[in-house]
This record gives sequence, C-alpha cells and structure tokens, in this order.
Amino acid sequence: MIKKTEELKMHDKDTGSSEVQIALLTDKIETLSKHIKEFKKDKHSSVGLLRAVNRRKKLLEYLKKNKMDSYKNVLTKLNLRK
Repeated sequence: MIKKTEELKMHDKDTGSSEVQIALLTDKIETLSKHIKEFKKDKHSSVGLLRAVNRRKKLLEYLKKNKMDSYKNVLTKLNLRK
C-alpha cells in the first residue's frame, strides 16, 4: 500500500492531500475488512470500518467535485470502482 501512496503524492513530504488520505484509508479499510471476516463479533472494529468508509466517501466526493482529473487518477490507481 505504501507504493500506491507514493504514486499519489504531490511532492516528497505530502502526507495530508486528499489523494494520500484516500490511499491510507483504503489500506485501513482492507485491513479492517479482513479482521472482521475473522472476528465477526468485534463490534468496535466494525464501527471503525464504517467511519473509515464514510470518511473515504466524503474525500472522494470532494475530489470529484473539485479535481476531476485527480479523482479519476485515484480511482484507477486504487482500483476502487469498475
């Protein structure tokens, strides 16, 4: 996942741009999804998963509204939508 984050950075020390945040949230979502499949009764992690999904959704909506080319780039790099 770090490789995908490196590809989406605007500059060397970029840690806060929407693109990087979406990449980090995607990694977190994948990790939590695997965890919840194994531990179905872990409700705290499922709440964290929902929060991460909603945060990523808001960031994607922001990119779609303001930076369409960056939005398309993020979708292709992270394989989010078909």
